[in-house]
Amino acid sequence: MTDILKGVLYSDMGSDINNWAMFVFRILLALELFRVHGLKKFRLENGQREHVPNPLHLPEKLNAMVATLSDTVAPFLVMIGIATRLVVLPVIGVTAIGYFVVHRHDNVEVRDVPYMYTLCFLFLLCVGAGTISADHYIYSLLTQ
Repeated sequence: MTDILKGVLYSDMGSDINNWAMFVFRILLALELFRVHGLKKFRLENGQREHVPNPLHLPEKLNAMVATLSDTVAPFLVMIGIATRLVVLPVIGVTAIGYFVVHRHDNVEVRDVPYMYTLCFLFLLCVGAGTISADHYIYSLLTQ
């Protein structure tokens, strides 16, 4: 059980400066995702909410819920650093589908945005949140 907890919660960038850099990276990345994509989910344009593409043909409510949660709730959890490696999975799914499916025929300038989000959140999946995160404190409490 502690191996699973360690795999999900523990991460240390090796030095204080690296952990602070990861903290700033997480905050800025998640804030931008929420500001640019999350807020669109609540705005009305011409009396309608943003249309969320559904290239996998999921039930519309499920598709909208996953997209909305990955653009609104997930960024706040990433900023706090709660279960970061798990929380980024739906974000990676949504952004990767945006890159590989929704924007596959678009020009490079349009495809660049989901590509960069996918890479950044894959990086977070691999390295974790660092020591300046709720994950680190939860792991420390659970392994005492």
